[in-house]
Amino acid sequence: MRLCSLACILALFLLSGCGQSGQYQDLQDFMAETKRRPKGQIEPLPTFRPYQPFVYSAMTLRSPFEKPVPVDESAAKGGRSVSPDFNRVKEFLEGFNVTSLKMVGSISKEDKLWALIDNGEGSVVPATIGNYLGKNHGKIISADLMQIEIMEIVADGSSGWVERPRIIKLEEKE
Repeated sequence: MRLCSLACILALFLLSGCGQSGQYQDLQDFMAETKRRPKGQIEPLPTFRPYQPFVYSAMTLRSPFEKPVPVDESAAKGGRSVSPDFNRVKEFLEGFNVTSLKMVGSISKEDKLWALIDNGEGSVVPATIGNYLGKNHGKIISADLMQIEIMEIVADGSSGWVERPRIIKLEEKE
């Protein structure tokens, strides 16, 4: 019994040293002053617009990650000369830029494949190998179910003409 009472007295003595002695009065004053301040208002989260996916529409153009086709100017000057036929009667699709034309389908008639070209103004025009389209004297040189290949004749910047290949791929709807 004596040992138990001695242990209790010792515990009370040790705990009395942990009481408030006033050495943390500045901390207690700061906490009390902070609690007396008016509560702040939290601003609502900003509203975000929903994500709009980007549609890459330059599929028919040369990839920016591929090297451009090198043009050998000495061969172009000494090789066959290219120039558009200005006396030829213009076809309907030559009134549109090639970039605004889209291949929307194909049909086969009498063993000949016809590409269906949307001119961007609401009408679909059939075209096949040998037809011209675009403002740069473009001529269809090959066609299949998925794309047509065009060879354009453009000015080279030094009073001459060069051929520039271009492809119009079938545009698939999602």
